[in-house]
Amino acid sequence: MAQIEIRPLRASDEPEWRRLWADYLTFYETSVPEEVYRSSFERLLGDDPQDFSGLIALVDGRPMGLTHFLFHRHGWKIENVCYLQDLYVAPEARGTGLGRKLIEEVYRIADEKGAPGVYWLTQEFNTTARQLYDRIAKVTPFIRYSR
Repeated sequence: MAQIEIRPLRASDEPEWRRLWADYLTFYETSVPEEVYRSSFERLLGDDPQDFSGLIALVDGRPMGLTHFLFHRHGWKIENVCYLQDLYVAPEARGTGLGRKLIEEVYRIADEKGAPGVYWLTQEFNTTARQLYDRIAKVTPFIRYSR
């Protein structure tokens, strides 16, 4: 049985984080400039309350997944809510429960911080991931608009 560890990102994780995040961005048919990689990783390790947090998932010591999330104010609640921005599992680890474990760890952290909710977005065509999301969260009727 595979040994799974999910833990906060460390500075030494940067090369593997970059590999996983680049694969995630490729999946969504996008890319970012080098300065965004640098800035994002610095923020993931930062201690500003506005900074993102990051988790990395290791399977038998090998990085196979990541998630980025942040806490922010909400106009309808007193407590901060948690936005799970990025979630990625390498193709060879999909179907193993790793995505669920990453989300559940974000849920645990949100509960620990008193956040009443965790939410995220995905694209309609992300059908495989949506099968998981439909089991562990509630789809909402909101439609996202962007400028």
